[in-house]
Amino acid sequence: MYGIDFNKLRFLVCDDNAHMRRILRTLLHSFGAREVYEAEDGATALEMFTHYVPDIVIVDWAMPIFDGIELTQMIRQPDSKGNPFAPIIMLTGHSEKRRVTVARDAGVTEFLAKPISAKGLYQRILNVVVSPRPFIKTKNYFGPDRRRNTSNGYIGPERRGTKEPDVIPQPSLLDKARAPG
Repeated sequence: MYGIDFNKLRFLVCDDNAHMRRILRTLLHSFGAREVYEAEDGATALEMFTHYVPDIVIVDWAMPIFDGIELTQMIRQPDSKGNPFAPIIMLTGHSEKRRVTVARDAGVTEFLAKPISAKGLYQRILNVVVSPRPFIKTKNYFGPDRRRNTSNGYIGPERRGTKEPDVIPQPSLLDKARAPG
Protein backbone atom coordinates (compact mmCIF):
# COMPACT_ATOMS: atom_id res chain seq x y z
CA MET A 1 0.00 0.00 0.00
CA TYR A 2 1.25 3.45 -0.89
CA GLY A 3 1.25 6.25 1.63
CA ILE A 4 -0.14 9.35 -0.04
CA ASP A 5 0.18 12.75 1.54
CA PHE A 6 -3.00 14.43 0.27
CA ASN A 7 -1.74 17.72 1.72
CA LYS A 8 0.72 17.89 -1.19
CA LEU A 9 -2.06 17.67 -3.83
CA ARG A 10 -4.26 20.46 -5.15
CA PHE A 11 -7.88 19.59 -6.05
CA LEU A 12 -10.55 21.35 -8.09
CA VAL A 13 -14.12 20.21 -7.38
CA CYS A 14 -16.73 21.30 -9.89
CA ASP A 15 -20.39 20.52 -9.19
CA ASP A 16 -23.46 22.74 -9.41
CA ASN A 17 -24.86 21.16 -6.25
CA ALA A 18 -23.50 22.93 -3.15
CA HIS A 19 -24.31 19.90 -0.95
CA MET A 20 -22.26 17.58 -3.21
CA ARG A 21 -19.34 20.04 -3.21
CA ARG A 22 -19.47 20.09 0.59
CA ILE A 23 -19.47 16.27 0.74
CA LEU A 24 -16.48 16.08 -1.62
CA ARG A 25 -14.59 18.80 0.26
CA THR A 26 -15.25 17.02 3.57
CA LEU A 27 -14.04 13.69 2.17
CA LEU A 28 -10.93 15.25 0.63
CA HIS A 29 -10.15 17.03 3.92
CA SER A 30 -10.63 13.75 5.79
CA PHE A 31 -8.02 12.19 3.45
CA GLY A 32 -5.65 15.04 4.40
CA ALA A 33 -6.11 17.45 1.47
CA ARG A 34 -5.91 21.13 2.30
CA GLU A 35 -6.04 22.82 -1.11
CA VAL A 36 -9.56 22.15 -2.40
CA TYR A 37 -10.98 24.74 -4.78
CA GLU A 38 -14.66 24.70 -5.69
CA ALA A 39 -16.64 25.84 -8.72
CA GLU A 40 -20.39 25.67 -9.30
CA ASP A 41 -20.31 25.72 -13.11
CA GLY A 42 -18.01 24.79 -15.96
CA ALA A 43 -16.99 28.35 -16.85
CA THR A 44 -15.86 29.14 -13.30
CA ALA A 45 -14.09 25.78 -13.15
CA LEU A 46 -12.17 26.55 -16.35
CA GLU A 47 -11.02 29.89 -14.92
CA MET A 48 -10.00 28.24 -11.65
CA PHE A 49 -8.25 25.45 -13.55
CA THR A 50 -6.01 27.91 -15.38
CA HIS A 51 -5.41 30.01 -12.25
CA TYR A 52 -4.79 27.33 -9.59
CA VAL A 53 -3.43 24.53 -11.84
CA PRO A 54 -4.87 21.67 -9.77
CA ASP A 55 -3.26 18.25 -9.68
CA ILE A 56 -6.65 16.48 -9.85
CA VAL A 57 -10.02 17.68 -11.15
CA ILE A 58 -13.29 16.18 -9.89
CA VAL A 59 -16.17 17.20 -12.13
CA ASP A 60 -19.90 16.57 -12.31
CA TRP A 61 -21.43 15.68 -15.66
CA ALA A 62 -24.51 17.95 -15.59
CA MET A 63 -23.70 21.59 -14.84
CA PRO A 64 -24.66 24.99 -16.20
CA ILE A 65 -22.66 26.92 -18.83
CA PHE A 66 -20.25 24.06 -19.67
CA ASP A 67 -21.12 20.54 -18.60
CA GLY A 68 -18.45 18.15 -17.38
CA ILE A 69 -17.85 16.71 -20.85
CA GLU A 70 -17.36 20.15 -22.42
CA LEU A 71 -15.08 21.18 -19.55
CA THR A 72 -13.01 18.01 -20.00
CA GLN A 73 -12.68 18.67 -23.73
CA MET A 74 -11.48 22.24 -23.04
CA ILE A 75 -8.95 21.07 -20.45
CA ARG A 76 -7.67 18.38 -22.81
CA GLN A 77 -6.68 20.84 -25.55
CA PRO A 78 -2.91 20.30 -25.87
CA ASP A 79 -2.29 24.03 -26.25
CA SER A 80 -4.64 25.12 -23.45
CA LYS A 81 -3.58 27.10 -20.42
CA GLY A 82 -3.00 25.01 -17.34
CA ASN A 83 -2.11 21.34 -17.38
CA PRO A 84 -3.96 19.38 -20.10
CA PHE A 85 -2.57 16.17 -18.53
CA ALA A 86 -4.34 16.69 -15.17
CA PRO A 87 -6.33 13.62 -14.13
CA ILE A 88 -10.09 14.20 -14.37
CA ILE A 89 -12.51 12.15 -12.28
CA MET A 90 -16.08 12.36 -13.62
CA LEU A 91 -18.96 12.14 -11.12
CA THR A 92 -22.46 11.43 -12.29
CA GLY A 93 -25.70 9.81 -11.34
CA HIS A 94 -25.87 8.42 -14.88
CA SER A 95 -23.64 5.40 -15.21
CA GLU A 96 -24.99 3.76 -18.34
CA LYS A 97 -22.31 2.23 -20.56
CA ARG A 98 -23.01 4.81 -23.27
CA ARG A 99 -22.27 7.67 -20.86
CA VAL A 100 -19.10 6.03 -19.56
CA THR A 101 -17.94 5.67 -23.18
CA VAL A 102 -18.72 9.33 -23.96
CA ALA A 103 -16.78 10.43 -20.85
CA ARG A 104 -13.84 8.19 -21.74
CA ASP A 105 -13.80 9.50 -25.31
CA ALA A 106 -13.81 13.11 -24.03
CA GLY A 107 -10.63 12.44 -22.03
CA VAL A 108 -11.95 11.59 -18.57
CA THR A 109 -9.39 9.60 -16.57
CA GLU A 110 -11.70 7.89 -14.04
CA PHE A 111 -15.46 7.57 -13.68
CA LEU A 112 -17.36 7.53 -10.39
CA ALA A 113 -21.12 6.95 -10.16
CA LYS A 114 -23.21 8.74 -7.56
CA PRO A 115 -23.98 8.12 -4.81
CA ILE A 116 -20.29 8.14 -4.02
CA SER A 117 -18.53 6.54 -1.09
CA ALA A 118 -15.33 7.56 0.64
CA LYS A 119 -13.77 4.28 -0.46
CA GLY A 120 -14.79 4.78 -4.10
CA LEU A 121 -13.43 8.33 -4.22
CA TYR A 122 -10.20 7.32 -2.47
CA GLN A 123 -9.72 4.42 -4.91
CA ARG A 124 -10.14 6.68 -7.98
CA ILE A 125 -7.67 9.19 -6.55
CA LEU A 126 -5.23 6.38 -5.72
CA ASN A 127 -5.57 5.10 -9.32
CA VAL A 128 -4.67 8.46 -10.87
CA VAL A 129 -1.83 9.13 -8.41
CA VAL A 130 -0.14 5.72 -8.39
CA SER A 131 -0.94 4.40 -11.88
CA PRO A 132 -1.14 7.24 -14.37
CA ARG A 133 -2.13 6.13 -17.83
CA PRO A 134 0.01 7.37 -20.73
CA PHE A 135 -1.56 10.03 -22.91
CA ILE A 136 -2.41 9.36 -26.52
CA LYS A 137 -2.37 11.96 -29.26
CA THR A 138 -4.05 11.18 -32.56
CA LYS A 139 -5.76 13.31 -35.16
CA ASN A 140 -9.08 13.04 -33.29
CA TYR A 141 -8.14 12.46 -29.64
CA PHE A 142 -5.84 13.78 -26.93
CA GLY A 143 -6.14 12.28 -23.47
CA PRO A 144 -5.42 9.28 -21.28
CA ASP A 145 -5.06 5.98 -23.09
CA ARG A 146 -8.58 4.59 -23.34
CA ARG A 147 -7.29 1.03 -23.21
CA ARG A 148 -7.34 -0.56 -19.78
CA ASN A 149 -5.87 -3.85 -20.89
CA THR A 150 -3.27 -4.06 -23.60
CA SER A 151 -4.00 -7.41 -25.18
CA ASN A 152 -2.97 -7.48 -28.83
CA GLY A 153 -5.65 -10.05 -29.60
CA TYR A 154 -8.49 -7.54 -30.00
CA ILE A 155 -9.94 -7.58 -33.52
CA GLY A 156 -13.19 -5.67 -33.00
CA PRO A 157 -14.50 -2.58 -34.77
CA GLU A 158 -12.73 -0.12 -32.47
CA ARG A 159 -9.28 -1.57 -33.11
CA ARG A 160 -6.64 1.06 -33.73
CA GLY A 161 -5.41 1.37 -37.27
CA THR A 162 -1.96 0.40 -38.41
CA LYS A 163 -0.53 3.86 -37.66
CA GLU A 164 0.40 3.92 -34.00
CA PRO A 165 -0.56 7.09 -32.10
CA ASP A 166 1.87 9.36 -30.30
CA VAL A 167 2.21 8.01 -26.76
CA ILE A 168 3.18 10.52 -24.08
CA PRO A 169 4.16 8.83 -20.79
CA GLN A 170 2.92 10.61 -17.69
CA PRO A 171 4.96 11.28 -14.60
CA SER A 172 3.31 9.81 -11.56
CA LEU A 173 1.75 12.18 -9.03
CA LEU A 174 3.12 9.69 -6.51
CA ASP A 175 6.49 11.47 -6.60
CA LYS A 176 4.76 14.67 -5.47
CA ALA A 177 2.34 13.02 -3.04
CA ARG A 178 4.44 10.27 -1.46
CA ALA A 179 4.12 10.32 2.31
CA PRO A 180 7.41 10.17 4.22
CA GLY A 181 8.47 6.96 5.79
